[in-house]
Amino acid sequence: MTTAGGPRELIIIGSGPAALTAAIYAARANLNPLVLASSVSAGGDLMTTTEVDNFPGFPDGVQGPELMAAMQEQAEKFGAEVVYDDVVDLRLHGETKQVTIGDGTVHDCLAVIFATGSAYRKLNLPDEERLSGHGISWCATCDGFFFREKTIAVVGGGDSALEEALFLTKFAAKVYVLVRSRLRASKAMQDRANRNPKIEFIFDSAVVALHGDDHLSGVTLVTPYASRHLPLDGLFVAVGSDPRTHLVHGKLALTVHGTVEVDGRSSRTSQAGVFAAGDVIDPTYRQAVTAAASGTVAALDVEHYLASLTSTSRKPQ
Repeated sequence: MTTAGGPRELIIIGSGPAALTAAIYAARANLNPLVLASSVSAGGDLMTTTEVDNFPGFPDGVQGPELMAAMQEQAEKFGAEVVYDDVVDLRLHGETKQVTIGDGTVHDCLAVIFATGSAYRKLNLPDEERLSGHGISWCATCDGFFFREKTIAVVGGGDSALEEALFLTKFAAKVYVLVRSRLRASKAMQDRANRNPKIEFIFDSAVVALHGDDHLSGVTLVTPYASRHLPLDGLFVAVGSDPRTHLVHGKLALTVHGTVEVDGRSSRTSQAGVFAAGDVIDPTYRQAVTAAASGTVAALDVEHYLASLTSTSRKPQ
């Protein structure tokens, strides 16, 4: 185990829009933040998004990896340090926090922003990763525009699945909803979907195979009676997502949704000096722009928190 030296003012855990926006604001405030980006999934979900056309300031769209690279470059321009390693342990109580990373180094700091995002649940099928961004998506509002007059399907039976399906009818010619057993969505959502002529439900169906070379061309469905091939131009997976909170179980208060609990519209968690931002606190919207805004809030909250500490407590590295 190696200790990295005196306590920093701020460590940011994460590397998506929330973490990097927080890093930009914190660096501009001369807090010299250390950003601990995952060694495996650095950049978050946008790294697997081919084109983002709903992020403000990019009228012609921008590639997801390009956007994340630009945000990181901006943060580093103002003095943020980015380290590609995974956090393996956290000690969050007390004025000085300790963050241990995969190589054994222990970083001390006065404040932490926890912005690890969420992970969409996957179908865990062969070729799912290969076709991600090439016909398979987990975000209708991100990618629906690219399926104008196409035949697509949504996997799932909850409110989020039907919301995705209804949104996608603005673009697609046909939207199948593939439901494993029964609908769990609210009666109001079911009524809206049933009234939409573009939507067709296929119940008691499970997707067991994905087909396509450079782009999804269809799926194999298994029902209680038979299996069938369903030609598709796109498949939207809406079987839920899980906030990445495993590092703070038993250390921070969580909501009934499993997200980190914060105080009102702030980023303040149940532990003084620990702040959270992005999808890890948001069970509803999960958009890059809302995550970025949340990162802004966290950085400003950290700045106010550090200002409240006594001058003897602030020992920047």
